[in-house]
Amino acid sequence: MESIAWFANAFIELFKSGATIFAGWVAGIIPLVIVMMTAFNSLIKLIGEDKVNRLAEKSTKYMITRYTILPILAVVFLGNPMCYTLGRFVKEKYKPAFYDTTVSFIHPVTGLFPHANPAELFVYMGIAAGLTQQGLPLGDLAVRYFLVGIVVIFIRGVITERIYSYMYNSQQKKQSAGGE
Repeated sequence: MESIAWFANAFIELFKSGATIFAGWVAGIIPLVIVMMTAFNSLIKLIGEDKVNRLAEKSTKYMITRYTILPILAVVFLGNPMCYTLGRFVKEKYKPAFYDTTVSFIHPVTGLFPHANPAELFVYMGIAAGLTQQGLPLGDLAVRYFLVGIVVIFIRGVITERIYSYMYNSQQKKQSAGGE
């Protein structure tokens, strides 16, 4: 009988914890994202959607800028999760790779720009604590983490773009051949 009561209490505590997290989101991140989206969309309307689209098209013309500059700007200026909205200016065939690069850059940016993804700060701070105990400077770690992140997102962007292209083309061949 006691184990049933324990299970019932544990079961309801699970939902209480979920409700607490949800209430934190409602009071914290959801209003922030809504306000940022409103400001971002207002800015686009003021500048003109055509101008923004042309600028985005030019900035994503080359693979190097598509998988370095755009994700870096998105993460640094918009933070997580708003940074993914810049994907709307990327051509459809590049969107999976843009998302991959952006989500991959959320971690390496933390040392220099902790505002971009404060939820990941615990990882960086754990590593930083070890360096601090050794008397080593944190600035070197932050810069190296950032630079390695740029190399990694570029490689991931190129690979993801090629995988997507291969899968898309395979699917088109199947459909034109009468397959599913």
